[in-house]
Amino acid sequence: MKPHLIIKLREPIRRAIPYWEEILRDKTGVATTSTPQLDQFLIDKYQIPYWLTQNFKPEQQHWNNAELKSGLNKVYRLILQRNTPIPDSLIREIRLLPEVEYAKTGLLSLTPIPDERISTAQGLSAKYRTNGIRLQEAHQYTKGHPEIKVAVLDTGFELDHPEIKHALLPGKDFVDIIHGAKQFIGDFLGFDNHPEDGFVGHATHVTGIIAGKGLSMPLGVVPNCKILPVKVLGALKRNGKVVGAGLVDNIDNGLKWAIEQGADIINMSLGIRAPDETPAHKEIIDYALQKGVTVVAAMGNDGTGQKYYPGALPGVIAVGATDDQGRMAPFSTYGSHVSVVAPGVMVYSAFLDDGYTASSGTSQAAPFVSGGIALLKSFARKLGHQITDQQVKYVLKHTSDKISHHFKDRNAGYGRINLLDALKLLKYKLKTQYYG
Repeated sequence: MKPHLIIKLREPIRRAIPYWEEILRDKTGVATTSTPQLDQFLIDKYQIPYWLTQNFKPEQQHWNNAELKSGLNKVYRLILQRNTPIPDSLIREIRLLPEVEYAKTGLLSLTPIPDERISTAQGLSAKYRTNGIRLQEAHQYTKGHPEIKVAVLDTGFELDHPEIKHALLPGKDFVDIIHGAKQFIGDFLGFDNHPEDGFVGHATHVTGIIAGKGLSMPLGVVPNCKILPVKVLGALKRNGKVVGAGLVDNIDNGLKWAIEQGADIINMSLGIRAPDETPAHKEIIDYALQKGVTVVAAMGNDGTGQKYYPGALPGVIAVGATDDQGRMAPFSTYGSHVSVVAPGVMVYSAFLDDGYTASSGTSQAAPFVSGGIALLKSFARKLGHQITDQQVKYVLKHTSDKISHHFKDRNAGYGRINLLDALKLLKYKLKTQYYG
């Protein structure tokens, strides 16, 4: 498959343009021009012919108000007709056009693969982890509601793992590496309805933290909730190691699909560095927030103030990592955009081949928060109410345990989540404000 160029225009093109996935096998009749200014560079100057497609597909026959407000209708995918590199000079020149909001080639989002180490893991056989978030007490209120869905956007899943198979809904695979695929291993081509994983393990580990049954590992945060498995990362060999990796634009398509499947919470234990002027995932995160979906993302693991997206986007709950004593993990990325922190050091959970492993990272901290939010939404549902994304953020903001004298700390945000206090505050708010 040929390289793609993603361009967002300030105004939409006023003609029917097909969704890119639908024309991959048959490009008959697909437009090969866009605007005169763009074509002056692409075709006349650089001699790069292309097919013009929409990067996103409308939920229904026509774009809805949330899609229009997020600008999804103005994002186009130009599929090159020849397998040729896209010059950096072309991108720079296109960005200067007044009609162009941004232009970019495909970027890779990365996430580390869990280490197969268990010797120092905490509480391997315990029913509950002793990590300070008060999960055991919170489970006296609820262990989740089956109508609450947590979408996990990650590497593929071990779909029949005994710890998580009870929670999995039908999912989808959005990994389709169109350029530079030689470094990828396993299944990395072609969308399908089988988000399986043969040897990566990251998504299975994350899902176990959220909804693990507690057979041979500590109980998950919401074992009674449902998981929507969305494969957006394949396996990439880099510097002698294997990491989860996927194209940002395919992740965006996975995000949109999860939103439209009715996900209440989306967990993204992944991230990418991107320029602030063209942050990754912006339009689709805006769309999620408009649809009332709570988005949780890992902060990053380089121990600096570097911004990783989507965690650095407004409205996303960005999660840092602590150890089992509540101290900040030295690898946890920090900054003004961090929202809360959660356990992320040597967390024991499900892994490949019906197995288990311990791993560290903000990838492990994020699912504790996603699960905690699912607890809140489940408890509200149990009492006959639905709570909004803003109400969830209010509860977390005012119940997380501070790790410094600051109300919001640059390392820990509003603090380490406390699920018992969160449920108590929610119960109080439901009774005093919503019941009257």
